[in-house]
Amino acid sequence: MQDIQSNTSAQKAPLVSFIIPTYNLPAEMLRECLDSILALTLRPDEREIILVDDGSDVSPLAELNDYLDALLYIRQTNSGLSCARNSGLRMAAGKYVQFIDGDDKLLSAPYEHCLDAARFSNVDIVMFDFTFADKPLDVYEDLPIQSGTEIMRHQNLHGTACGYLFRRAILGELRFTPGIYHEDEEFTPQLMLRADTVLRTNARAYFYRKRQTSITGSKKTADIDKRINNLLGVILRLNEKADHLPQAERLAMMRRVHQLTMDYVYKVMKTDGGRLEEHLLPLRQAGLFPLPEHDYTKKYQWFRRLSSSKVGMALLKTIIPMTHEK
Repeated sequence: MQDIQSNTSAQKAPLVSFIIPTYNLPAEMLRECLDSILALTLRPDEREIILVDDGSDVSPLAELNDYLDALLYIRQTNSGLSCARNSGLRMAAGKYVQFIDGDDKLLSAPYEHCLDAARFSNVDIVMFDFTFADKPLDVYEDLPIQSGTEIMRHQNLHGTACGYLFRRAILGELRFTPGIYHEDEEFTPQLMLRADTVLRTNARAYFYRKRQTSITGSKKTADIDKRINNLLGVILRLNEKADHLPQAERLAMMRRVHQLTMDYVYKVMKTDGGRLEEHLLPLRQAGLFPLPEHDYTKKYQWFRRLSSSKVGMALLKTIIPMTHEK
């Protein structure tokens, strides 16, 4: 059962619903995240801040007294990031939705550029860049508006769900798959295919904080195995969904499937090369490996050629484990 606390009167159609999942995060990080939203030029009736507490050991509210009037607070049994975001989506009333992890923040000037794009271009999605340093660009370059299908057909896609502002109306019944890692990689391409208009900008609007305690960076064998197995599940589900799409959308989705397959093979070689053939079997059965010949990127072409021969595979299995993580 969810515990919901709101100290605001019902807001009618705010421009943006900001959904912030949190689990046992330091209060200072949450305050920094919230401050980055409150620093924007949005009026109180133009913003909705939904803080989803995914069963933290101690509720953060006692240390957020100064923010209570601006928050819709949801507390739920610990269920993972996907469920926390889904809970936020159920409550969201904004025209647009922005996901923010509770240990990250928005950068005011570049994010204002993204808000302007949503206001004045009225697009379905505004995609922007990340930064690991709090030094945003002064000048921003926007690419021509395209459909999500066109972008996925011809460009690589950053899967993270925090990397774009999207119109809530295009969401439909789409939600995050509970209980898995790589949930963004499954959610984002499906959302993109629903978007008729997408504006991509190089504005570095999102500050991503790398934390050693992050589960995605865990070196525990169980966590590594789950990340690999979950990514395989995402690939196979997206591949199955592609079979039921119209031609243009199917080609767009298959580019993403092939890119994720390359990433999956790389990760297996990096962390569990001794069981490579075992991990490759489901991909072979689905017709996804060896990788098909496409000119997506130089990296893809290089990896495809090497992974298509015994000599090349042996070389990759030797080199990749020695490389540093991105």
